[in-house]
This record gives sequence, structure tokens and C-alpha cells, in this order.
Amino acid sequence: MTKVKGRLIENKVSPHRRNQTSSHQKSDICNMYNPYKDLFLLPDGIRYLNCSNMSPMLASVKAAGLAVLETRSAPWQLGSAEWFGNAEQLRSLAGKIFQTSHDNIALVSSASYGLAAAAKNCIPAPGKEIIVLDQEFPSNYYVWQNMAAQKKLQLVVVKQAARQTLTESILEKINTGTGMIAIPNCHWTTGTWVDLQQISDAAKAVGAYLVLDLSQSLGVLPIDIDKIQPDFAVSVGYKWLLGPYGLGYMYVSPKWQETGEPLEYSWLVKKGSDNFANLTNYVTAYREGARKFDMGEYPQINLMPMAIAGLRQINEWDISAVQAGIKKLTDSIIEYKKGNGLYDECAASVGHLTSIPLGDINTAVLKEKLLAAKVFISFRGSAVRVSPHLYNNADDINALLSCLEM
Repeated sequence: MTKVKGRLIENKVSPHRRNQTSSHQKSDICNMYNPYKDLFLLPDGIRYLNCSNMSPMLASVKAAGLAVLETRSAPWQLGSAEWFGNAEQLRSLAGKIFQTSHDNIALVSSASYGLAAAAKNCIPAPGKEIIVLDQEFPSNYYVWQNMAAQKKLQLVVVKQAARQTLTESILEKINTGTGMIAIPNCHWTTGTWVDLQQISDAAKAVGAYLVLDLSQSLGVLPIDIDKIQPDFAVSVGYKWLLGPYGLGYMYVSPKWQETGEPLEYSWLVKKGSDNFANLTNYVTAYREGARKFDMGEYPQINLMPMAIAGLRQINEWDISAVQAGIKKLTDSIIEYKKGNGLYDECAASVGHLTSIPLGDINTAVLKEKLLAAKVFISFRGSAVRVSPHLYNNADDINALLSCLEM
């Protein structure tokens, strides 16, 4: 690979006080490369470009986690806030990010849990097709592979065609035989963007179910879920939502809140579950909205305050501005790819996640150089996946590109 001239020039910005974001900072966030690094627990010299794997921890999230351990150590003091109140607070914060009512949000353990709940309800007629992406994340493949085998359905794997966008390639496969479309907002290894509104319109036109895995986009790429109107949409909480591992989110369309069946039958999702003295007076009715789809033990006493802290921080930011700010970093990677003949205009990626094909680069040597430079990324197939956030700056990107210059 030839060396591409030029590097990003980092804006000189004074560090902001931890856990504070003024309205002025919100409006200027897209013009700064590294204004919020002090909010995250990242040692100096660590160049972490791997938020798509797991986000570094916010200081506020760690503080919430330590505080809740003190609470949990005295179980006789646990009250309605820990059992029910925190969950409603988290549901409300998540609803703002999805851009929907908090009543449409269920709390789940993982994306695979949510996808399994969707598969229990959205069952196409025998002979119909299920559309998934080529090289999709396993959790969003295995569930539909299993459904296809059990329900006599056809699994259609969509690979981006030459001279077509990924969205166009998906649309080309949607027809009257389509029963289910299960896709993300962007591909998990390359960041290639999918126009969910176009896909939603096409799904509705043929009467197909639409299930979304937003694990690689929710919290960093704006979405209006009420406009797109999928049947279900899931996301893990430990990547772009800056929370702990083991607690995620699921949007449930209002039409499934009445007729749908949850994946399990926890006592906590039933009406009157907050009255512990009355639990053996069994009822058939569920709590309102998507709450019937909450996982068992959804109060997650140890994790809930940490998740709240993460979503609070995201809601203090303008997600459109966050996306624009990160894109200022990944744009330099796009220029690098263009300069080395590696860029495909039809495979445009989102601003927060992209990839660099490795070609004939010696992977073992590259890994040694990255380790020495303290640059952390993901190797996915024949490429490296790069996913920075607001804690990164131009020097981090430059360090990565320098390592690629063999």
C-alpha cells in the first residue's frame, strides 16, 4: 500500500469536567474530535477503536455499579425502586433513543433473547422466504435458520451485488414470496448502511414481517422506530449504548403487545406483581405495553443503575451530532481507502463503523505493530473493523493508518 499524505489535525479543546455536558457543548460536539474523553475510563496512550465490540466504561457507569453493590449488600433495604422503579426509568430513557413510547420497550438479556421472542410470534406461512444478510452476525442467522428448518421456510441470504448498494440488493429479493426480513441498520463487519425506511415500505407492500437487530447502531445512529414500524427491534446494551453486559432492549410493535406471546412467563410481568403479599392470587393479565416481553429477573438489581447511567449520558447528547463527530474521524479512513484503491462507492458505511481490507498485508506483523502502538481494533474476515467514538481523536486514527503502512 502507498502512503497517503495528510493526517487529521486535532482541534485543541480543553477537557470538560467529568459527567457534565452544557448546551454549548451539545451544539459544538460535531466540531470536536475529543471533547469527552475524560468521561470515559481510558488510560493515556490507549487507542481504543473497537466500540463495536464493547464500549469502554463511562466513569458514571462505574460509579453507579460500585454504589449499587453497597445497596445490594443490604437486601433488607431493597424497595420498590430497585424492584420496579429503576426499570421504568431505564425503559423511559431507552424509549427516547428508539424515538418511541416507553410502553413499547421490553428489557431483555441479549439480542438473541429478543430475536427468539420475535421468532416465537412472527411465523411466516410454509413455503415463504426469510431474508437475511450475507455474513450476518450469528445470533441474527441461527434463529432464522432454525425457523426455516422447523417451519418449512426458505432462507434467502442476500449478498451485495456489484454496482448496487446493499439496500438495493435487499430490495431486489423482496417479493410476494417474502415472509420475513431480518436485518440490521448497518452490517456488523463493514458498517455498510441499510436504508431501513425503504426496506420497511417494501416489507409492508408484500405483507412481510420486519425484525431489526440494532446492536451496531442504536445510540450512535439516529433512528425513528415509530416511523419505520418494525414488528420487533432489539439491541444489546454494552456496545454503543455504553452500559453493562447482560442487559439489552427490545422494541415491540403495539400490535404484538396485545396478541403476542412472551418467550417466558415470569411472575414479574403479570399485573399486580408489585404486591408481594398477593402473588399466589394468580392472574392472566399482563402489565401494560411491551412489559409482558420483559425477561425473567428483569429488575437486574446489580446492572440496572449502570445501564441508566449509560443511557442518561447518551440522552444528554444529540445523537445526530455524535454521529457527525465520529464521522469526522472515519472520513480520514475513507480517504485512505480511496488513495489505495480500496473504496467502493456502493458500499458506503455509517459514520461510526467502517472496515479496511487487508489485501496482502501480513496479519501477524500487523498485529505486532498494533500492539506496540496500543491500537485496539477487531479483525473480521479479510479486513479490520474500525469503530471509534467521542473519546477518540485524530492521533488515534493516524496511529492505526501508520501501522497499515507496510
